[in-house]
Amino acid sequence: MTTDPFQLFDAWFVEARASEPNDSNAMALATVDAAGQPSVRMVLLKGHGPDGFVFFTNRESRKGGELAEGSKVALLFHWKSLRRQIRIEGMTSIDDEMDSDAYFATRARDSQLGAWASDQSRPLDSRATFEARFEAAKARFEGGRPRPPYWGGYRIVADRIEFWQDREHRLHERRLFVRAPGGWDEGLLYP
Repeated sequence: MTTDPFQLFDAWFVEARASEPNDSNAMALATVDAAGQPSVRMVLLKGHGPDGFVFFTNRESRKGGELAEGSKVALLFHWKSLRRQIRIEGMTSIDDEMDSDAYFATRARDSQLGAWASDQSRPLDSRATFEARFEAAKARFEGGRPRPPYWGGYRIVADRIEFWQDREHRLHERRLFVRAPGGWDEGLLYP
């Protein structure tokens, strides 16, 4: 067993990519607003390592507003096929703009256009309005598709990482890594 949480994450993530039928990189992102109201939604992990866990989104969305108000977040990966989950808590920051440009360029054309057409998290009067905005974006960006200025990446630097493994009779295994000066402290938690 490794005492490096990132090596353990990598090993579990490789297994999840092989066993999960859909979106093995899906993670629940929990944020809070200025009033302390929590909110959680699924986002897709697009990069990870000791320097952080990266996802991309509309920075003017509800989650973008909450991330701007406070930088503490929590992530949860749940891989039902493996009967495992990983909980991560840490601080978030806006990722490098060049990384955002590079990732945006890899997205499917319709996904790129959707980023321009959507006022994510804002009220929508009808699906037809969104579809018309999508068609307008298609016409506007016929020759190229630059990244919208409000769309980009976030990086979460972990302070706590917990690995949970299901065991019979609810005698689960929980390994906790907590960032410490010069590395990580590791311990176990009761199930």
